[in-house]
Amino acid sequence: MSSFEEAETEETVTCLHLTFYHPCQGEKLMFRCLNFCKREQVRADEAAKFGRDSSLCHYNLMDTRVSRIQFSLHFYRKLHTSEYGFEIKNLSKKTKLTVNQTELGYLNKIDLPWKCIICFGDYQILAEVQEGESVDYFETHLHLAEAPILQERCLQCLPSLQPMPENGVSPSFFLSQGKSPTEIDENEL
Repeated sequence: MSSFEEAETEETVTCLHLTFYHPCQGEKLMFRCLNFCKREQVRADEAAKFGRDSSLCHYNLMDTRVSRIQFSLHFYRKLHTSEYGFEIKNLSKKTKLTVNQTELGYLNKIDLPWKCIICFGDYQILAEVQEGESVDYFETHLHLAEAPILQERCLQCLPSLQPMPENGVSPSFFLSQGKSPTEIDENEL
């Protein structure tokens, strides 16, 4: 038997991709302490804490409007399954946290959906879970967004938001025909 055949099976690691956005990032550099584009390991028995206090939080946001500990993420194994997940807990007494449309007050917690948007104040964070098998640790991979995440996601997900007239014919129909819409008296129909 070769050493290749005897080698331990390589485990895949659960990775939490977090994409950060704030409208004042260019001026205030509130994400300057975050390590972007490099995966970091977090032990499974530790919470990943986000906030402005560097002695308590591994992920620091340099903004006085952010709580000392804004929120935490806990890695766990779901009961009676081999699946893993994350739980998010709001640790700010002053600021509510929303996960998609669910609002969390102080000490409220919920399971983190596999893809969601976390918001507090002007901060927007797109969280995406990449599943893995490792039980000892998970990884975080941070990214920086140049455009608002909510606006980007809404534009991608929604069909055209042009109003539809009562007759059911879209103005874009006339434009594609090279004609301009004309007003018609409803008695002429």
